[in-house]
Amino acid sequence: MANEIKSVEYGLEKIFEGAQDFLPLLGTDYVEFIVGNAKQAAHYYKTAFGFQSVAYAGLETGLRDRASYVVKQDKIRFVFTTPLTAESPLNEHIVKHGDGVKVVALWVEDARKSFEETTKRGARVYMEPTVETDEFGEVVRAGIYTYGETVHMFVERKNYNGTFLPGYKEWKSDYNPAPTGLKYVDHMVGNVGWNEMNKWVKWYEDVMGFVNFLSFDDKQITTEYSALMSKVMSNGNGRIKFPINEPAEGKKKSQIEEYLDFYGGPGVQHIAIATDDIIKTVADLKSRGVEFLSQPPQAYYDAVPERLGVHRDAFKEDILEIQKLGIMVDADEEGYLLQIFTKPVEDRPTLFYEIIQRMGARGFGAGNFKALFESIEREQALRGTL
Repeated sequence: MANEIKSVEYGLEKIFEGAQDFLPLLGTDYVEFIVGNAKQAAHYYKTAFGFQSVAYAGLETGLRDRASYVVKQDKIRFVFTTPLTAESPLNEHIVKHGDGVKVVALWVEDARKSFEETTKRGARVYMEPTVETDEFGEVVRAGIYTYGETVHMFVERKNYNGTFLPGYKEWKSDYNPAPTGLKYVDHMVGNVGWNEMNKWVKWYEDVMGFVNFLSFDDKQITTEYSALMSKVMSNGNGRIKFPINEPAEGKKKSQIEEYLDFYGGPGVQHIAIATDDIIKTVADLKSRGVEFLSQPPQAYYDAVPERLGVHRDAFKEDILEIQKLGIMVDADEEGYLLQIFTKPVEDRPTLFYEIIQRMGARGFGAGNFKALFESIEREQALRGTL
């Protein structure tokens, strides 16, 4: 925890003053996954995570090469897209990566200007600005590549009042399980290759005007067997945060190396989703079959009061409930947070989720890194990939 606080040399507000304003971002618009079976993926996220049916595009809407299902919970929109023909280039993504995140869409006021500002600073073009229309208005989208084959899509929807995007129709379903209390995307973490973290930190600084407001080296993120390094990038208003990880030398293979091996290169490692009641949310998710990493040992929970420090009296949660569910606790100068991580949600040990509740803290749980990575290593050992 102390290292995390120390890494913010001048305070968050001072650092954010350095963020450039040429790319104002309003929030995360949607996250699109390329998957082998979009219908089944959407059903899983509805059943296990409590998402609701929103929109659909496919053969019935005039698409011949792919189908997409859109689900939503509070401010979170996920899109699951699958190829319909053997000739579709989407198949290459699935063969190489398995199911994974392709598009991290960012909500902007002006997609054309966002595209112009980032491409003139060196961004590689994914999609030129495109106006999409239907009876509900128009949406402007434009895209650029970031690490690996991942894409940032700029979405301008101020002149649109449809369900999702032009080309989609409302997806009505008799099956809509209750939500689980998931609110919005807190941050999304990318894994990149050896010695590539600083390259992509500079890319986010130069191309998108982000700032690096937290850094962790292999002395802070280490266990007996493995290590990694990480830097957290944020836009000026702090709504978009992208930690970037790279492997570091250790006795055995780190989780980042395992991800790169099975994903076939850089990509989105995990999505952190915020909740206002992590105990209720995690209990609900577990009851629906979501699997979480093994909980830390008793000694971890014995040390929680010390970890909370000056925030000990403000801690509202029942420590026994926290321990029962395997939720971890950390604190920084601003407050405390509670977090827990799922196991990978696919057969490849790649994408997983973090459930996080912030009680004032703006850090990323540095005090939990050792316990977290030891839990991950136990899973790696079972997979024979440590």
